[in-house]
Amino acid sequence: MKSLHAMVHEAAVNHGSNRAAVFDTGASPALHLTYDELVALGNELCTNLQGTEGKNEKVFGVFCDVNIFLPVWIFGVLQVPAAYVPLDPLSPPLLTLRIMDRCHLKFCLIQSTLLQQFQSAFSSLLSVEVFEVWTTLKLTLVKLHKNPQTLPVASERWATEDNLPFNTEQEENQGLSADDREKKEQAEELAYVLHTSGTTGLPKIVKVPHKCIVPNIVHLSSLFQMTSDDVVFLASPLTFDPSAVEMFLALASGACLLMVPSVVRRMPARLANVLFRRNATTVLQATPTLMRRFGGRVLQEEILSAGSSLRVLALGGEVCPSLFLLNSWRQAGNKTHIYNLYGTTEVSCWACYYKLPDDLTVSSNHMDSESVPLGEALMDTAVEVRDENGRLVTEGEGQVFIGGQERVCLLDDETATEGVMRATGDWVMVQNSHLYYLGRKDRLVKRHGQMLHLDALQQAMESLPQVEAGVVGLHKSSRLVAFVVPKIDTRTMSSEQSSNQEQHTHSFTKDNENLRVEMEVRRGLSQHVPNHSIPDTVLLIPALPLTNHGKVAMEKLMRMYERQKEVNGKHNRTRDMETMRERLQALWKECLGLCDDGVVTDDAHFMLSGGDSLQALRLLDCITVSMETSSVGLLEVILDGSFSDVLKHITAKHQNPMKTSGKRLSEDSVSVVLNKRRFHTEAETNFDPQGILPPEKSSESSEKRFVVVRRAGVVVFWDYFPNRNSKGPSGSMDRIQEEYPSAELSPLSINKSSRIATNSSSVRSTDIYVPSWDGQSSGVTSQAGINKDIQILGLRVCWSSDTGRCVDASPALLVGPERATVFIGSHSHRLQALDLSSGAVMWERVLGDRLESSAAVSKCGTLVALGCYDGQVYFLSTDTGETRWVFKTGDAVKSSPAVDPHTGLIIIGSHDGHVYALEPLMKQCVWKHYCGGGAVFSSPCVHSSPRRLYSATLRGQLHCLNPDSGTVLWTYSTDVPFFSSPSCYDSCVCVGSVNGRIIALSHDGNVLWDFLTDGPVFSSPCLTSLPPLINQRIDDVCTTLSPSCSAVFCGSHDSSVYCIDSANGSLLWRFQTSGKVYSSPFVFDGSPWGLRTLVAVASIDGTLWVLDGEQGTRIASFLLPGELFSSPVVWGHALVVGCRNDYVYCLELTSRIE
Repeated sequence: MKSLHAMVHEAAVNHGSNRAAVFDTGASPALHLTYDELVALGNELCTNLQGTEGKNEKVFGVFCDVNIFLPVWIFGVLQVPAAYVPLDPLSPPLLTLRIMDRCHLKFCLIQSTLLQQFQSAFSSLLSVEVFEVWTTLKLTLVKLHKNPQTLPVASERWATEDNLPFNTEQEENQGLSADDREKKEQAEELAYVLHTSGTTGLPKIVKVPHKCIVPNIVHLSSLFQMTSDDVVFLASPLTFDPSAVEMFLALASGACLLMVPSVVRRMPARLANVLFRRNATTVLQATPTLMRRFGGRVLQEEILSAGSSLRVLALGGEVCPSLFLLNSWRQAGNKTHIYNLYGTTEVSCWACYYKLPDDLTVSSNHMDSESVPLGEALMDTAVEVRDENGRLVTEGEGQVFIGGQERVCLLDDETATEGVMRATGDWVMVQNSHLYYLGRKDRLVKRHGQMLHLDALQQAMESLPQVEAGVVGLHKSSRLVAFVVPKIDTRTMSSEQSSNQEQHTHSFTKDNENLRVEMEVRRGLSQHVPNHSIPDTVLLIPALPLTNHGKVAMEKLMRMYERQKEVNGKHNRTRDMETMRERLQALWKECLGLCDDGVVTDDAHFMLSGGDSLQALRLLDCITVSMETSSVGLLEVILDGSFSDVLKHITAKHQNPMKTSGKRLSEDSVSVVLNKRRFHTEAETNFDPQGILPPEKSSESSEKRFVVVRRAGVVVFWDYFPNRNSKGPSGSMDRIQEEYPSAELSPLSINKSSRIATNSSSVRSTDIYVPSWDGQSSGVTSQAGINKDIQILGLRVCWSSDTGRCVDASPALLVGPERATVFIGSHSHRLQALDLSSGAVMWERVLGDRLESSAAVSKCGTLVALGCYDGQVYFLSTDTGETRWVFKTGDAVKSSPAVDPHTGLIIIGSHDGHVYALEPLMKQCVWKHYCGGGAVFSSPCVHSSPRRLYSATLRGQLHCLNPDSGTVLWTYSTDVPFFSSPSCYDSCVCVGSVNGRIIALSHDGNVLWDFLTDGPVFSSPCLTSLPPLINQRIDDVCTTLSPSCSAVFCGSHDSSVYCIDSANGSLLWRFQTSGKVYSSPFVFDGSPWGLRTLVAVASIDGTLWVLDGEQGTRIASFLLPGELFSSPVVWGHALVVGCRNDYVYCLELTSRIE
């Protein structure tokens, strides 16, 4: 019998240039390997392993996620020759440790990006020695040593010798005869080693020889008529033995193995898109529960449509659905061949097959509409049915036994076994030589004195026209509970609508419609099953929860039933919006296993945050219990939507409007009216709009001068000469200056952020004016720069503007010769252009989707650019809002654009994993850079000297690019995502990370320092130079600022704002706020109020803070009636920020002498 890797070699000889493997995320361009590349890389790995100390090892652990190199790693290990032991990175460490022990693992291959995770998980259990690092293969080989001081008691089988961490081959061979040793060696020609899920009893270690699995591949390849044109989906995780069939069905046939990230596999709408729209999958092997998750519409219109690419659908791992249900999945004219596969891991993988008739509406003479036989035995497989006394059954009920002379796996400590027949625990009815599945032994129960087959009842229930899917079980051996996923009109629900759940209006609460469905299910069952089989309770659910192997998670359903019982009769819960948000955040964190102070952002995605289908069902259950709400569409929102989508979906189900939060505004804001209308209070605040605008220029100059103010303290002074003969905005480099704003543009330069080049001679103090306010202090300043009358600031609302939904974007200000304009987007899809003086809406545009990207103004000052959730980058007229150009990326754009001062290019990232350089006037993409698979959430940063472009990804990489060409200069990598945007200074680039670190690197890519906070860092650093302090009091609790110190200001989710010395990463000061800090600080000149350097920042709880930039003390604070994720910007005395209560606020900084 051939080996698995020999079959791959043969296919590669004949199909070397064919695609062997494709890895498709659904967002970025797919990665692929040809057979020639797969074999070459596999040979390289084999050679590497044979050249190490582990060359004689029989097994290697493989600790990895699904990725393009997965088949390379498996193929390389098999060629050593050795067996692979898949280790799930998501499994509890003690469970994985038990597998390592039972498999005698001494070496483990670890996906290099997961090395830190492995070391963190097992550092207290093992000593991990990094043995080899193979960069080309993205793989690290480690040697495992026992750690006797910390070994758990449960792992009693570990060896006692330091140099032999696991039981040795010599020990196991002691006492064996020569004949037995020969049999053992033959049996040990293993392909892989797994552990059972426990379905057939306690979990067992199963060692699978090549001679046991190869007959499956050969026979199924013949049955499915596999060709090199096929595309086979790897639907199963590596720890589930059907994955071996899926992988080698493809690779032994010269076909293509299609792989997707685990998170996509758990998202039905995205998975269907990848399988059938992007890759035309032809062979799909899956559990029935996994298929049900797609929903009836997607099954009919895409997967099993008349024109579907799918040739073969092989269902296994669970009881096959009824003919009635299978027929309901298919569209008229569908030609897909459907098979029912049956087997157990103890005799890996499949034992029987049955090909269903092409016309499912016509039952064979041995079938009815509710049952599908197990079918014929596969190659080299023996199948028997025995009664409880061990006698063969030819007619009637009995238990299935499977095995064969060659198809033998070794369980646990078995060394050699010949021709054994394994008991499966599955009971069948033998009728006319056909085997009909009744259920597992523990699914045959006595109820009201009569035997009940729970799986047969489930099949009968699924044949009802009201039932999309269902399962039945006994709760505490007494109450019979039916869990039903009801069929719904496709007009009200579809997988593709899951991202826009406002259309779904059904609820699983006890309303009349649900009671009607429950009664119809009971009535239908009464016509098919005896009275003792009618369920006590019918519970409507949106979807069946899955285990990691794609089977129904029965324990989860029973917990759901118990919680549903607890809430029956409970009504009139509080429906305050803030309470609902807090409750949902708590449930979200609980289901994901996050710590209490973990962040849940508005755009947080449950599945992308580490959730799986079980956790999604748990969240659904918790929402149903604690909020008394659930709906047909809610699960789809959890799977495919964001936190804000889930919250909106929940609140939309309540007919009564939410109560206004009881949070009280600060005393300065009592004049704010909290109703849904835009309002202005210029008279109350004595706001003088005339001071905002710069004075008119002399007619002698054709020069247009304007200022752009953006988050993280970016203030850019632009000169634009529209009469120059140039293809684009032509303001030269020496006409650009960036400073932090001051009321009078004093010569004191507080910022030299090198995100834009600076030139102190480019702007005169009389060129640009800033907002003036009646009654403002003259700010008499001494020569030293410190006002003799230190004043404390106040904040009061001048105006606010209602955007219709949460505002997470940060404002961008354009201060031009004629007016000052605020540009800001909202989750309502609206982009507003507001007059900074009055808050009046100058224009408003409704774009294609939600807006979280903060706007940027082009170098010419005529265009405002921003990204959108619809995947497009919009370029609109700053004067009218008219669309000038729209550029389409491959996924949502949450990144905020950066403007290159040299070229005028607009540079922006996308969740499709690319950074784009766009020329808006020429309407073309100059270049794009693929960031290696990580979505680009943060905003790019341009540095002038040396000329650099920085972009960070959610994959944990910081890319340094050439801004002119997009070529990579260097890359810094970490294991955690970057949500923070990089910021530049003369000597370094800084970025925050969700592991709580603020990192500074030189412009050559060397780490200068690494500062650790006590919480995740989503805030983007703000870099500035601080003036030397005069008459500073020095004590032992305050670190002093050195003269001409450059500082990094950054917030953290530990509810702190940090000021760090950019030279060495030492802490200058830390200010504790009242909530987590997501926004970026804004540093500005405080001389108008008798102060030096001020910092404005917002905490999530709704508080705005103004701090002394040198001492870190509070100067002013103000509480807004909503959460703050938007970053404040300051111009003159005006502070503008967006709020989660749907409003944009402009506040005045006022002087108050203590």
